[in-house]
Amino acid sequence: MRIWYQSYVDYEHGKTYWDRLRLHLKDIVDEGTTVDIHGITPHDNYAHAIVEFRCAREVICNAVRAEREGYDAFVIGHFQDAGLYEARSVVDIPVVALGEASMLYAAQLGQRTGIVTINTRFIPWFHHQIGKYGLKERVTGVHAMQFEPGQILRAYESEDLAREVEALFEAQAKPLVASGCDVLIPGGGIPMLLFSALKNHAVDGAPVINGIPIVVKMAEMAVKLRRLTGLGASRTSDFIKPPPEIIEEFLANPKGL
Repeated sequence: MRIWYQSYVDYEHGKTYWDRLRLHLKDIVDEGTTVDIHGITPHDNYAHAIVEFRCAREVICNAVRAEREGYDAFVIGHFQDAGLYEARSVVDIPVVALGEASMLYAAQLGQRTGIVTINTRFIPWFHHQIGKYGLKERVTGVHAMQFEPGQILRAYESEDLAREVEALFEAQAKPLVASGCDVLIPGGGIPMLLFSALKNHAVDGAPVINGIPIVVKMAEMAVKLRRLTGLGASRTSDFIKPPPEIIEEFLANPKGL
């Protein structure tokens, strides 16, 4: 099984993160599964919807590329899931995403989930995601630290900054738990991987999810189910597949012109 793991960070700006992610993914996957990390240049270095929009277009194109290159699944390793529905609509291989997978799995661990994102500008985006996934009664709180994506990457180079991020996360998580959230999600692959060394990570009894193994295992399961039963995404609503010439037109116009 071959999985394309789409990061929104490029290797140039996130070398230590990529190197650690590769080791983490190697420990996660089943025997016989390989995961190849691919980045985006310029990478997602500022928390804003327009940056997500730019990255989403490249993600959609990369999903098509992954399918054509023989990959069995496409993983969006970015919590904001930008481009998820569109990518799912243009390829037949499974497309799974970090944010959606983490939230859906959290619903099996508790009744109310809280998210701590890295920047307040992501909060509206997260609420849009929660609504789109039909989880407004299950994901009930979103708090934020105050980092740009590029800034928090520095925690991979500094033990002191890593501990600072952990403390800031806990400070934002405690009020969520106090308000009734019984599961916590770090809102991003960068903090998830940073916290991955913390076994049985919890804040005031509420487990803290690492969504990276969740999304990868969901990808492996989706591939296995597709092989066993042919199960794939619905083509009757959100994921209606456009005609081939429309996909080709999209791919041929990288600036959307």
